[in-house]
Amino acid sequence: MKYVLGNKTEGDGKHSPKGIIVLEDTTEYISYAPKEEIKAQDRRPFDLLVIINPKLKKRSNRSALFFEGCLSVDGFRAVVERHLDVEVTGFGRDGQPIKVDASGWQARILQHECDHLDGTLYVDKMVPRTFRTVQNLDLPLAEGCPKLGAR
Repeated sequence: MKYVLGNKTEGDGKHSPKGIIVLEDTTEYISYAPKEEIKAQDRRPFDLLVIINPKLKKRSNRSALFFEGCLSVDGFRAVVERHLDVEVTGFGRDGQPIKVDASGWQARILQHECDHLDGTLYVDKMVPRTFRTVQNLDLPLAEGCPKLGAR
């Protein structure tokens, strides 16, 4: 703390931001997914995004159900309903205000990452009876589960 403050007397300490999210979806990552899945998910590549203190807001009531995973629960997936259109504001890595209008898969990733900052994992939002290992992704959903895709 002494190193950070030096000899300054006007402050007691430093604080860190509420949170930082870092995300990207490259052409290479996308190439591993089946083409029909890429289309259904409206998945397009985007460059590395760093957002400090993100604030998320939905831009429409449209939503979609798709399998989602996370390195925090590695090797598993579950169906999660997410908004299709969101806006995220915050600060970029240069400290300047940033606003990201996202749709499709990018909107899903932003919601997923913002959830982490609130202590929420995808399993907290999953559709019941859809949790499975990645090896079982091709198995049919249980009877009564909603269909995948946009709503």
